[in-house]
Amino acid sequence: MAESVWLGGIFLRDEGGYKIVIKALNHYKKRLQTLGQSPELQNSAAMFASVLNQEARKTLPKIDKTITDIHNALSNPDQLKSLQSEISFLEKALSCYESDIQKAQDTGSEYFLNLVGDLTVASNDIEPLKSAKSQLHSYD
Repeated sequence: MAESVWLGGIFLRDEGGYKIVIKALNHYKKRLQTLGQSPELQNSAAMFASVLNQEARKTLPKIDKTITDIHNALSNPDQLKSLQSEISFLEKALSCYESDIQKAQDTGSEYFLNLVGDLTVASNDIEPLKSAKSQLHSYD
């Protein structure tokens, strides 16, 4: 039986998908670092906020490691396989960025506008984000 090929890895490395994924990971990091300022969190119970902040602190090193792993995989295709186990984490970062862009557009909240930066540029990332989420799950 032939081994299946992870087309998501080809998308990341050969089709430039790494750019939007790294951008989303950096956004996710910024989001987690500013979680305490989030309007969503400010409206929640103090205990819930504490738990979320603890989880955010645990996740930040994983973001840095994943970005490093992506950069390493660009020059060493054998390392792409290690990223397969991170598909759900990558998807979480992509979804976070997409959701925050939508919130910035829909609410005009200063927090989300500051988080995504230039809204025009961020809005142009919506389609690449959707494409990346779809491509990461592709196998042949």
